[in-house]
Amino acid sequence: MIDPVIASRLQFAVTTIVHIIFPVMSMGLAPFLIYFTWKEIRTNEQIYEQLRSFWTKIFAISFVVGTVTGIVLEFEFGTNFAAFSKTAGELFGGPLAIEGMMAFMLEATFLGIFIFGRERVSDRLYMLSSVLVGLGTWLSAVWILIANSWMQTPRGFDIAMESGQPIVLLVDPIAAYANPRFPWMYVHMQNAAVLSVALFMAGVAAYFVWQNRDTEFWRKTMKIAIAVLLVSAPFQAIHGDAYGRHVAETQPQKFAAMEAQYETDSSVGLKLLAFPTSVESLTDPRAENLFVVELPFLASILASGGDPGATITGLNDVPTEDPPVAIVFWAFRAMVGLGMWFILLAFWGGFRWYQGTLFEDDLLAKALVGSSVLGILTVELGWIVTEVGRQPWVIQDVLKTHAGVSPGLTGAEALVTLAGFVGVYAALLGLYTYVIARIIRNEAPTKPPTPERERDAPDSVGVIPSDD
Repeated sequence: MIDPVIASRLQFAVTTIVHIIFPVMSMGLAPFLIYFTWKEIRTNEQIYEQLRSFWTKIFAISFVVGTVTGIVLEFEFGTNFAAFSKTAGELFGGPLAIEGMMAFMLEATFLGIFIFGRERVSDRLYMLSSVLVGLGTWLSAVWILIANSWMQTPRGFDIAMESGQPIVLLVDPIAAYANPRFPWMYVHMQNAAVLSVALFMAGVAAYFVWQNRDTEFWRKTMKIAIAVLLVSAPFQAIHGDAYGRHVAETQPQKFAAMEAQYETDSSVGLKLLAFPTSVESLTDPRAENLFVVELPFLASILASGGDPGATITGLNDVPTEDPPVAIVFWAFRAMVGLGMWFILLAFWGGFRWYQGTLFEDDLLAKALVGSSVLGILTVELGWIVTEVGRQPWVIQDVLKTHAGVSPGLTGAEALVTLAGFVGVYAALLGLYTYVIARIIRNEAPTKPPTPERERDAPDSVGVIPSDD
């Protein structure tokens, strides 16, 4: 029978991997919707009304499914990781509760106005609703990432023992919630969400351009998405480089796993690719390799911020068990490789735009279509590096994962719930994909927009016109 620890970890991994798709879509769409609303109100051009209306549908579906799948994650802390909840509940529960009371309620309240209130409230209130929906979406990430980042770099707590189990006592909320990892994780995650949505928008628009079914709606979408990619893709790489140095300082075992560095050494090269000579080396990058593509000194440069002779701590010198090196090693390389591809796509699109041939380059259109969901895949890879690289700890240097699993949970029980959640989440993901595809096929405008539109709307904030 399967180990309940393994089954519980697999279940949490499956539910998280599926769930994260939806907040990425909603967080990434939020600034676009604010921009579309602002331009619609300011210019009175129908194209921005069409953009706002169409992408709001995608946002709403993502919000609803994200809410359903996210609730399950919080229940899993009790059903599968009760020991972790007992240990860290005093600190971990606060951010999750605040996220629900503050951010989620703010988003849910004003989303109704944003979806249904365009013809019923003033421009000022409608603009405010778009901003507050976006703010609620991004505030949700603040509290969720505060909780997760504390697990990576825990601060502001003491430990008390209760029946042989460590209990975290919150002694300094500021130090705990403003822990060293939080700002790095938050900026990287939010920019990744915007980048992922920009890729999705560009890919969908490029498909219609490639199929000669493009309208001004899709051309405008493609231009806006390319403009955002030109900023977000390079920024993600620059920020990721600095983020990596922070990881090397605060979690040396994770950085060593990312580089498959087992021995502490200086002037370490960055392993780009390895061709194995044995079955073992397929899963263990330290095994002998027939051929290694390595950039000399680069791992030391990245870890130190510029010193080619910097020393990198190897896994053999870290006083803990090794994390699953192969998963972290290859997920990190796939993530970085895709990030470089996104930069190339952004500048390719920007160059064609500058030339005036953005909509004539079929190869670019095909590349954008093929990359439309790769941003979300890259986010998944980043979270794999983040979470698997911390193992065997669920709270770094405080509580190991096996000690956080619910006592008394059997392998059979964990396996049944794992199978059930795989089926349910697969169905939800399939339904979400079907609905999004249907919206894209049937809801996009097919007629050219009029330069201006007239709308009967009240001038005062919050007034709903009567039927008299």
